[in-house]
Amino acid sequence: MPHRSKDELESWLKEFSALDYLLADQFRILEQDADDGSGLVSIFLGDADTSTYIQPSEDGGRWIVTFEPREDPVELDAPGVSRLAMELITISALCAFLQSKSAAATATQLATS
Repeated sequence: MPHRSKDELESWLKEFSALDYLLADQFRILEQDADDGSGLVSIFLGDADTSTYIQPSEDGGRWIVTFEPREDPVELDAPGVSRLAMELITISALCAFLQSKSAAATATQLATS
């Protein structure tokens, strides 16, 4: 599964945002590789104070979520844990969405080449 361009990811993110998931409007596309114009999806987990991003795996076979390391532990009350759980559900849904869109785009490219 090849890396995807920032433009393609922005289009897919706009489509995902229309599905009305919580926090869908807080995802950003960052430049991953200036040489090929590819991007990755980033979100900051507010309650966990953690930077998170979604990108194709090194082998290109699937999309993965990376949580940046933290120096300090996270302590949350019950509502904070609920908010974090909702953020993670949305991130999981977006990861699956990107996997599906990327597989479809790859299949289309193979069929037309």
